[in-house]
Amino acid sequence: MDLHGTQPTNKFMLWVDAVGGFWVCTGDEIVLGQPVRGQEVDVPILGDISSRHARIRRDEEGYLIEAIREVYVDNRQVKGTTSLVDGNRIALGRIASGTGVRLVFRRPHPLSATARLDFVSHHRTQPSADAVLLMADACILGPTPTCHVVCRDWKQEVVLYRQDRELCCRTGGRVEIDGVPRHGRGSLTQNSRLQGEGFSLSLEEIRPGSP
Repeated sequence: MDLHGTQPTNKFMLWVDAVGGFWVCTGDEIVLGQPVRGQEVDVPILGDISSRHARIRRDEEGYLIEAIREVYVDNRQVKGTTSLVDGNRIALGRIASGTGVRLVFRRPHPLSATARLDFVSHHRTQPSADAVLLMADACILGPTPTCHVVCRDWKQEVVLYRQDRELCCRTGGRVEIDGVPRHGRGSLTQNSRLQGEGFSLSLEEIRPGSP
């Protein structure tokens, strides 16, 4: 339960100072599509695609993408579902016209099921994010290439993780969460602010109907 008395949603924005903004989804199944008033979509992308264009599902074996409308993986059209592996290039919509949404699927950390969708085309989510994080057990931010969010100037990793339906964080040394000093770890809300030695980041809740 979050400290404001409301159940957390399955998505939030992660703003990492001097790095960028990331759309985070914690559900095992998400739908990608164009934002349409009155219709909820997990990852709303401003582009020439359907309001419900593709579904990505995570299970014990990995990730699957289901084509609701026209979807390509590595230039092959998906009929039904197909598995996703690190480095797959995804296209939503007509690739021949050059107007489709193009993404790269990443699983950078070998010990984490969390994945990342990077935009190759100019398209972005609404509100705008640099990438989409499909958060499973944990999301790792830090200076190494295997982190889900690479923060090159950081001296240490910050790990966001889920525990008993709560969102938590841990890091080396002291961290300040919502203005309160903590010894390396603590619970978060989806509107928390974290600061530590050489890093700062904030979370912003996305509620149904958010623009």
